[in-house]
Amino acid sequence: MTTTTSEQAKTPAPPPAGGNGRKRRRVDLSQYGILAALVVIVLLFQALTGGRLLYPGNVSNLIQQNAYVLILAIGMVMVIIAGHIDLSVGSVVATVGAIAALAMNNWGMPWWAAVIISLVVGALIGAWQGFWVAFVGIPAFIVTLAGMLVFRGVALILLTGGTISGLPRPFIAIGNGTLPATGVPDLLTLGIGVVASVALVVQQLKSRSDLKKLDLPRERTASFVFKNAVAVAAIMYLCYLLAYNRGTPIILIILAALILAYSFLLNRTVFGRHIYAMGGNLNAAMMSGVKTRWVNFMVFVNMGFLAGLAAVVSTARAGSAVASAGGGFELDAIAAVFIGGASVQGGVGTVVGAVIGGLVMGVLNQGLSILSVDAAWQQVIKGLVLLLAVAVGFARRGRGARV
Repeated sequence: MTTTTSEQAKTPAPPPAGGNGRKRRRVDLSQYGILAALVVIVLLFQALTGGRLLYPGNVSNLIQQNAYVLILAIGMVMVIIAGHIDLSVGSVVATVGAIAALAMNNWGMPWWAAVIISLVVGALIGAWQGFWVAFVGIPAFIVTLAGMLVFRGVALILLTGGTISGLPRPFIAIGNGTLPATGVPDLLTLGIGVVASVALVVQQLKSRSDLKKLDLPRERTASFVFKNAVAVAAIMYLCYLLAYNRGTPIILIILAALILAYSFLLNRTVFGRHIYAMGGNLNAAMMSGVKTRWVNFMVFVNMGFLAGLAAVVSTARAGSAVASAGGGFELDAIAAVFIGGASVQGGVGTVVGAVIGGLVMGVLNQGLSILSVDAAWQQVIKGLVLLLAVAVGFARRGRGARV
């Protein structure tokens, strides 16, 4: 009797009924919640505006006007995942934008050299703040709050409270220009949509194949196909709208490259895993050998670099450098990250989620402006959306903890 019981204990459990031994992963609907919210908001404003929201010109403007938020959100999500916050990025944008304008108009530099200087200065500012956070141990909230005041003052000093305009056309094209159109519709834009759709599907199939080879849980085929079909339809519809306007905005190409690069950095590199580890459990990360000081330092260097890029884009979009530039940019970026599903405690967040959060804010701005809603009420609505998004995130993680 004892032998039989022992043999039964050693016998492996049969695979779940109907599973044929294949591991399945339930679809985490929370991952798609923010995307569903974006779709609902777009459809709502499309109806309220009588179809004007998705006019080709409005779609192009939506991308160009909110590019700075999306760029800053990509850097900010890494800062927040690591357990920090950066309140200085708006002031850094103003300072770097002033330096870029001075380089072109006062120092006689070509526009491309001004862009390089802007990125370098942004990275140096990030290194300055990262030094105090990583190696001195001052909380990032205090360091970046000081940076917000310091660099706003530097922008005022550089511009003496005035404006520098008359910037070169190639520089302005970064924020306002499009790739040369081949006609109406623009075949180049449609071709870019096809290439992007194929690349997305190939990447998704490869990731699914890798999970299968490693015998890891995989998303059900039906939801996998549906998800990718919706993504391809969205990409092609966006390109269709742009093809009937002026073509593909230059800034959209830059944004696509950033999203791909930083998604790879966070999900497929040791540095990215270290950022998640620090935000999830700092002490455990330190005991595991993560060089937390250098990771923190590089996170802020990267944030400064992207703030420099955002300065180039926003200055090019405005066509001039002003000392008041960047006002509220840090709040827009932080809101985009939290709407996109990041955790206030750190350790949770994605680049794609932050970008979708930024698009939610952008669609709200665009839709409310088309409806001629007063600016004060726009602020009220955006604040309530942010509060609701964070509350939903807390409730979801709270249910997960109790389970």
